[in-house]
This record gives sequence, structure tokens and C-alpha cells, in this order.
Amino acid sequence: MSELKSRIAQRMVAATLKAAREASLKPVAVAVYDARGALKAFQAEDGTSLRRGEIAMGKAYGAIALGVPSRTVGAMAVERPHFIAAASHIVDGPLVPAPGGVLIRDKRGALLGAVGVSGDLSDKDEAAALAGITAVGLAADAGT
Repeated sequence: MSELKSRIAQRMVAATLKAAREASLKPVAVAVYDARGALKAFQAEDGTSLRRGEIAMGKAYGAIALGVPSRTVGAMAVERPHFIAAASHIVDGPLVPAPGGVLIRDKRGALLGAVGVSGDLSDKDEAAALAGITAVGLAADAGT
């Protein structure tokens, strides 16, 4: 698989939401982008707080734009805040430097896209994204 298909992205959203419910997370929003930065699937649960969708999108899109999981983007923001501030203006889309944006890879390691989750603590958002990706048989890359 070299391209993230819409049906797989939608299954990933469903699996991510299922994992969030099983872990009793607060209501979340889930965004899935393909490797070229096109939004493939999105859903926000009832009760999400204002702008959770945009935050989920920013976690995933920022990961795609910089080629690293949003956890790594967060570490970069601490180490090189001026770089992340500049990057946020030039990536031509949202960039949120917090865990919850996980890269999607095929079994060979090729980048297929990213999932972004927002609604609970960032580490919990990331765990839901990891579960959603692995549930559809793909590899998740959350960084370190």
C-alpha cells in the first residue's frame, strides 16, 4: 500500500474513537491526513470542546509537514522555539506541537499519512491514535 485510501482512513477514525471510549477519554476529535496533506477523514464526538477539531488537525498536519510525529514537534518547540514559530507560518496549514499527532506507515516503513487526536490529555490522545492505526493493520510512528 503506497496510498492511504479513504475507506482505510474512515476505519481508522472509527477504531480511534472506539479506543477513546474504551479508555474513558473525554470527547475527542480525530483527523486523518494522507502523506500529501489532504484531509481523508474527520470526526468530532458530541461534547468536544471548542476548536478540538482544529487542534486534532494541527497535530496531524504539523506532523506531515515536518515529517515527524507531533510529540517530536513538541520537543523541537522546547529546544528550538524560533524554528517552530517560523515553521508554523510557512507550512501552509495548522501546526500543534503536542503529542497526539502520529505518523502512519505501511509495513515497509513508507509514510502514508498521520492521525491527529485532541480532546483529553495529549498522552491519552496519542494512545488513542496509536490504537486506531494499529487496528487497521498499519504501523504507527509516535516518535520519542
